[in-house]
Amino acid sequence: MTIRILTVAIKTELDIVAARQRAREIASICGFASQDQARIATSISELARNVYNYAGNGKVHFTIEGETAPQILTIYVEDKGPGIDNLDEILSGNYVSATGMGKGILGARRLMDRFDIKTSQRGTEIILQKLFPRDAKLITPKMSGSIFSQLSILSPEATIAEVLHQNTELLHTLAESKARQDDLIQLTRELEDTNRGVVALYAELDEKAEHLRRADAMKSRFLSNMSHEFRTPLSSIRALSKLLLDRIDGDLTIEQEKQVLFILQGALGLTDLVNDLLDLAKIEAGKIDIRPHTFNVAEMFSALRGMLRPLLISESLDLNFVEPNFHLEMFTDEAKLSQILRNFISNALKFTEAGEITVNVSFMEREGLVKFTVKDTGLGIDENDQKIIFEEFSQLENSLQQKVKGTGLGLPLCKNLATLLNGSVAVESTPGVGSIFSVTLPQHYSPPTPKKDLNRPEPTTSKKDDRLPILVVEDNASTQLLYQKFFADTEFRVVIANTVRQAKELWSSVKPLAVILDIFLQGETAWPWLAEIKNDPVLRRVPVIVATEIEDKRKGLSLGADAYYVKPIFKQQLISTIRTLIGGSLSQPPTAIAAQLK
Repeated sequence: MTIRILTVAIKTELDIVAARQRAREIASICGFASQDQARIATSISELARNVYNYAGNGKVHFTIEGETAPQILTIYVEDKGPGIDNLDEILSGNYVSATGMGKGILGARRLMDRFDIKTSQRGTEIILQKLFPRDAKLITPKMSGSIFSQLSILSPEATIAEVLHQNTELLHTLAESKARQDDLIQLTRELEDTNRGVVALYAELDEKAEHLRRADAMKSRFLSNMSHEFRTPLSSIRALSKLLLDRIDGDLTIEQEKQVLFILQGALGLTDLVNDLLDLAKIEAGKIDIRPHTFNVAEMFSALRGMLRPLLISESLDLNFVEPNFHLEMFTDEAKLSQILRNFISNALKFTEAGEITVNVSFMEREGLVKFTVKDTGLGIDENDQKIIFEEFSQLENSLQQKVKGTGLGLPLCKNLATLLNGSVAVESTPGVGSIFSVTLPQHYSPPTPKKDLNRPEPTTSKKDDRLPILVVEDNASTQLLYQKFFADTEFRVVIANTVRQAKELWSSVKPLAVILDIFLQGETAWPWLAEIKNDPVLRRVPVIVATEIEDKRKGLSLGADAYYVKPIFKQQLISTIRTLIGGSLSQPPTAIAAQLK
């Protein structure tokens, strides 16, 4: 819906002042702050002066767009002059004119949220837009008459008052600039002092980091050596204990047999602790090898069932494996996944006296993830304790703790193994009801790529990939992976940028055919960059698709976005939108389009 407010004809120099006055008054009525009023009035004043100087006469139309808040103040400046030569050069800021031509256009473009200009030998049309403040009142068509009545009467006295008002604004701006300059000088001095302190702090941190690296290496070596050294005597104790229990060297009394059993149980507990310590030390030292291969989940469940059923010593406790009702295969390290599930099931068996333990699996096809869950009807874990059970040597006090002993390393080991397999572990529990431990892994394991310097972004695709480039400006790693999977089997290739600065650096080398833009990026918003793209006469030809968690479609479209989606976005929806927006480009083969982009 468009609400027409006022049209101002530009025929004389006084009309320039009148247009400025009307722009400031309308902005005030619409609820804009004083600074925005000055920006809007200055933009219209500069463009009206251009109309008078270069076209002789023209018009300025004031309208309000939208039926719901926030609305948009839209201003059209048009003339029937000879048009503007070298418009691209003027908009790029490279045009130099003795008369100052182009300065008003550039200034207006910077001060408004959106700026569009069309020029030809038959005249020039400029569209300026400013988004209403969020707390501004909603303006309806019935209110347009009252808005007109609130405007001051144009007269020589009003013109002089407007000029005085303009001078006051200029003096105020100069005073603010002087104050800011003084503040900047003071801030620069403080920054110089701070920089000297930061340099000294960095030197100290580097020294501390080196000490920590050496300490970590020594700890890993100690754990590894200690674990190996402990294994030999523990193996001897276990062997000798079994010899005594087998009566090889004579019979034992009941008391002696009880004592030897205690020795054997202690040796077995120490062996478990040593094995867990050795596994953790290997993971921390990066010496654990991942050996992925393709296996069937149902067959792995069958092996686990046969391995763990003998541990069921209570008739009131059942262990159930719910196999998938379809053929589910995975490509990952089966041994390490089995180790994680064995730990989960062993813990459930230790702390569940009656009921059942259920092992289940689910496949999230869209994300390419497989989730395994181990659900028990045991004691449960308090919410505050759930935060510490994955920490090393953390054990919770409960009624069964006297009967079963653990090392406190099983769950931390599961967490580290899941991380190595590009997955994660989680727990849900209610005291007195039971617990659900889960591990989520990608169906197809892929080795981690070396970390890259974020300050030197590079295209994530290989040099030989001739598919059409799509620039994805997204800082979330899981969402980046999702986009890569979306476009894996299409004519498009994904180029990742984590920040707006990286996207700007990549643009010239990649020359994207389209941009997928998130709004919140590592502490900054991408609204200004979106407006910058759509105000550039060259860059604006590249379609921008906003995909974000922010539900502000009106603002995105008003700043020039070609499409706006609130996450999650689906594969076919995204690809269809891109193909529609780039249109005729797809009629050429990818190699030809890539050559043109270069």
